[in-house]
Amino acid sequence: QVQLVESGGGLVQAGGSLRLSCAASGRTFSTYAMGWFRQAPGKERESVATIYWSSGLTAYAAFVKGRFSISRDKAKNQVYLQMNSLKPEDTAVYYCARRVVPGAPFSSWGQGTQVTVSS
Repeated sequence: QVQLVESGGGLVQAGGSLRLSCAASGRTFSTYAMGWFRQAPGKERESVATIYWSSGLTAYAAFVKGRFSISRDKAKNQVYLQMNSLKPEDTAVYYCARRVVPGAPFSSWGQGTQVTVSS
């Protein structure tokens, strides 16, 4: 079992920045990729960014490219999401998740952290 715990959410003004962290514990040795997702009220959950654990390669949703950056610290089993130039539409609960094998769904999820961007 793997436990994921997000932190770093909060209230920020539009144009501001936040850095989310996700700490993984437990059986983390078989991680293939880690991702950040978000879900706004009344909307479906959507992928924000993914990092492939071994290579460090990253992928982003079009709506965050150039503003958000995902990174990882393999030694600490942590993944981060640096969010800059935040917009009110970025308001959501942000979740980190873990994928074990290519092509499989993300199977472990954190409890989420609230990000609120005021205009």
